[in-house]
Amino acid sequence: MSQLPRVVVGLSGGVDSAVSAYLLKQQGYEVIGIFMKNWEDDDDSAYCSSNIDFVDAAAVADVLGIEIEHVNFAAEYKDRVFSEFLREYQAGRTPNPDILCNAEIKFKSFLDHAMRLGAEKIATGHYCRVRLNEQTGRHELLKGLDPSKDQSYFLHRLNQAQLSKTLFPVGELHKTEVRRIAQEIGLPNAKKKDSTGICFIGERPFRDFLNRYISKEPGPIKDPTGRTIGQHVGLSFYTLGQRQGLGIGGIKAKGAQKGGGEHTPWFVARKDLDKNILWVVQGHDHPWLLSEGLAATDASWCAGIEPTPGLYAAKTRYRQADAPCELRAAANGATAPAFEMHFPQAQWAVTPGQSAVLYDGDVCLGGGVIDAATRARG
Repeated sequence: MSQLPRVVVGLSGGVDSAVSAYLLKQQGYEVIGIFMKNWEDDDDSAYCSSNIDFVDAAAVADVLGIEIEHVNFAAEYKDRVFSEFLREYQAGRTPNPDILCNAEIKFKSFLDHAMRLGAEKIATGHYCRVRLNEQTGRHELLKGLDPSKDQSYFLHRLNQAQLSKTLFPVGELHKTEVRRIAQEIGLPNAKKKDSTGICFIGERPFRDFLNRYISKEPGPIKDPTGRTIGQHVGLSFYTLGQRQGLGIGGIKAKGAQKGGGEHTPWFVARKDLDKNILWVVQGHDHPWLLSEGLAATDASWCAGIEPTPGLYAAKTRYRQADAPCELRAAANGATAPAFEMHFPQAQWAVTPGQSAVLYDGDVCLGGGVIDAATRARG
């Protein structure tokens, strides 16, 4: 059997990318592994697992009998991803750096590097799929077959050039099957737990990390009546819908009936940057937390063209069930790539800085960065 073209696999040290490399080799591809180092600050801290991950990735390459190269993209990451991450937080928004990292590093810097190595394709361990639509001649990004692991939300900014060069071998599998394959072929990381958190922050306390880069200005925490019920440490350190870490757990809502209300949790509902006020509400379904629509900017569509306005489904945060929505053109003649979404059922804690991602069935069409939410009536 003649060997298929060269594919460069991003080996992260995790089980998903390891099994991806194995599957490609079984299919007859010439496989080369690349370990991407994207973060150098406090590289020797207890929270940074980069060195451990590389050892795991190298051990996988050894078992599979493939070459592995260690490539440093830390400078590109700091310039293209981390600087934007800080700008967004300082503006009081809640960005998703993993989405930007995929578009700018894993499927740009890494892709360029792989092409210089003579590869025809790159592959990663993401749970999603790519399909060539024979009718349109365009590549489509599809959800992974395992609904609990689908990562298309994080990859919605990929364009046609990137999709045409990318393989997602585990997108057709469920996680349990990936673990089974890893164990069956004796991969050393078969039982390694999934990584959590942002790639450059790891498992460290998030507020401690931000403290090193963002100046903080404490201010009042107020409830909907305007009563000051606590002090915040700086608006950048909070996100809409946040429940933990507010320091106001035992305070009863004003006007609550005797014997009730004090144990109902508080949630961050608004941030007033001009007055440095953090507004909180009591109860998960408080009207201030519900939105019937949103406006998004910095739109990016996988097909290279904006979808026709109409009825679709959308996610306004990862691990959220698809919500029916109506896609509308941006109002007020917006010049930047922008759009609006309207939801027949109000959505919870729609957060500026996060991504609104559009779906047509299993096909991820793309999305944009949430700029503002329209509060639900009633």
